Formats: sequence, structure tokens, C-alpha cells
Amino acid sequence: MNGIMSLWNRITGMLSGTVVESIALLLTRIALAGIFWRSYKTKVEEGTWFTINDTQYFLFENEFTGLPLSADLAVPLTTYAEFLFPVLLVIGLFSRFSAAALMVMALVIQLFVFPTWDHFFGWDITVLALGAIIVSRGPGLFSLDAILGRVTGSKAA
Repeated sequence: MNGIMSLWNRITGMLSGTVVESIALLLTRIALAGIFWRSYKTKVEEGTWFTINDTQYFLFENEFTGLPLSADLAVPLTTYAEFLFPVLLVIGLFSRFSAAALMVMALVIQLFVFPTWDHFFGWDITVLALGAIIVSRGPGLFSLDAILGRVTGSKAA
């Protein structure tokens, strides 16, 4: 039994190191970014970066009627946020802020667009959990935040 516990302690000791944690945080950043990037891609015309599809205005005016913002404001705001914050997360710049912003977006969607428990325990809780990991732990070593932190001498990551 001591041999098994010793082996277990060695394995968990290796897996709890900074490099392994940073790989996990990189994957977490990519996973969270991917959720919103895929949503962003549905909002813009195919082959463009920033030309918003007219269907989005229809959806926001007729389907997502619970939002406290007009469609003219909500559509570009969500589209460009779903572009900017995933890009920042993948490169690891302003990671905690970006993760927190996407968490706020998820909560707004939960409260005003799809206010059901099924939605919360499906998509929403995943976004909140991934975001909470990044906000609480930082982006890890493989991020621009960490590089800037080393250059400036601050603890940005």
C-alpha cells in the first residue's frame, strides 16, 4: 500500500508543477475563446471579419426580446466582443479581464435571452467555470500577460 501511495504522490507532484498548470490554463483559455469565437463567426458575413449579417438584427429584435439594449446597440456590441475577447484570450493578453467580460456576457445571455435551468446547466455553467479558472489562476506562463509581467516586474499573470 505504501508503494502505491508513494507512486501516487510522485505522479501528482509532477502534474502539479507550473509548466503542467500553464498548459492546462492555455487549454482553458483556448476552450473559452472557442465557444465565443464560434458564436462570432455566425454573426458576420462569410468571408468577412466585421460585416455583420442582417439576420442578427432580426434575431435580436424578434427572438432575443428580453435584452435591455436595442438591437442596434446589442448586435455590434456582442459581435465585436465575441471577436476581441477570444483573440485576447488565445494570445494571453488582458486574460483575466477578457475571461471576466465573457463571463458577464454569459450571465446576460442567461438572464435575458435564455433564462432556463437547462441552458444554465448546459452552456452557461461551462463558460462560467472556464472563466472562473482563468480569473482566479491567471493565464499561466504561456501568455503575453506573463511575458509583460516578467518584463515590467509585476505579477500580471
